[in-house]
Amino acid sequence: MSLVVAKFGGTSVADYTAMNRCADIVLNHPATRIVVVSASSGVTNLLVELAQPNVIESQRLAVLKKIAQIQYAIVDRLARPDDVAATVDSLLSRVDVLSQRFQLEPTKAIADELLSMGEQCSSALFAAVIRERGVVSSAFDVRQVMRTDSLFGRAEPQIGELKTLATEKLLPLLSQQIIVTQGFIGADADADGNTTTLGRGGSDYSAALLAEALAAEAVEIWTDVPGIFTTDPRLAPHATAIPEISFNEAAEMATFGAKVLHPATILPAVRQQIQVFVGSSKAPELGGTWIRHEVENPPVYRAVALRRDQTLLNLHSLQMLHAQGFLAQTFATLAKHKISVDLITTSEVNVSLTLDKTGSDSSGQGLLTEVLLQELSQHCRVRVEDKLALVAIIGNRIATTAGICQQVFSVLAPHNVRMICQGASPHNLCVLVHESEANDVVAALHRSLFEV
Repeated sequence: MSLVVAKFGGTSVADYTAMNRCADIVLNHPATRIVVVSASSGVTNLLVELAQPNVIESQRLAVLKKIAQIQYAIVDRLARPDDVAATVDSLLSRVDVLSQRFQLEPTKAIADELLSMGEQCSSALFAAVIRERGVVSSAFDVRQVMRTDSLFGRAEPQIGELKTLATEKLLPLLSQQIIVTQGFIGADADADGNTTTLGRGGSDYSAALLAEALAAEAVEIWTDVPGIFTTDPRLAPHATAIPEISFNEAAEMATFGAKVLHPATILPAVRQQIQVFVGSSKAPELGGTWIRHEVENPPVYRAVALRRDQTLLNLHSLQMLHAQGFLAQTFATLAKHKISVDLITTSEVNVSLTLDKTGSDSSGQGLLTEVLLQELSQHCRVRVEDKLALVAIIGNRIATTAGICQQVFSVLAPHNVRMICQGASPHNLCVLVHESEANDVVAALHRSLFEV
């Protein structure tokens, strides 16, 4: 059986009209048997408000009312609202209970269950919209198959268990109906199956994981833009959509700030060579971008990506001079605090690095706790710089194509570049600049590389 997994983001399922556009997309492609949805636009932000300590009662009630208004506005448009109203009532009642519990016991476990409620609501509602078309559809609780560890807020899926459970519990349902399920959430292996979340933006990742577990032919990511662009059109008005790119290029773009994809989305697709499509649910007729294992004649320059809110950690120690072990000690300390390094450059007695905050709600600065800085200070001098932005030139054969540095650095000449990383990958050249200059740098690079 040919199988496609379709994922719809928050704006795509924002209201009844938006959900109907998505239903058209699903029903026009018979191979689409699994639909993964985010929470309706605005709901997750409201749930985040409830998952904060010291929320006063009047504020809590006001937020609950806003969430209910968004969900009931969809219920009221359904032809048979009674079929789903009881489900939504129950879910919103659970939101009420969890938000009260969190104020008494503000744990990450309670917060994760609270944040999961938006996806639970939208999946129930979208399945009802599909059923209105006379097609059998039901909401499936993804926590039955999306097994994760217990790192609440940034849970790591257990790939082997996911495949086993999805094959056993989900696959048999697909021949009879369209399954609508939740992105972003899972459950740990505890006897009670505690709800976990994969990190903000994890719905794309959920869709790709399910596609991998079920050996799907493709994953479709439906969002509010018609594909992946050469850069953010708000920064470069002449940016254009890319018809197809390779997995390697897409992975670099996602990692270095292309917001149309969650950075981890591409990983399950790469593992199984599952092609990924990115398109606009508002205008599917415009087409989109296909991400494939390989593409013909990949260009040297593919895109310019921007990632804001970067923190640079500078470490200085004379112990590095003709010695061994300093980097091992440094990385062991960072690993102890569950911090992954993103970019790194070294000199004889200095190391400069940026932090990978993928899936974290903290800024780079927020990841550098006092305890961590104190531990690092025991074997080196530490200096932290923030208000920086990472600009990445994405392409192919960058490390082996003559003339690239001259073309790029002539554009960068008017700007202060704090860090340069190039050579580790043939697909990127990265520079760290001050946040205030980032927009100008991206626009200038796009003009030089794509508009001539």
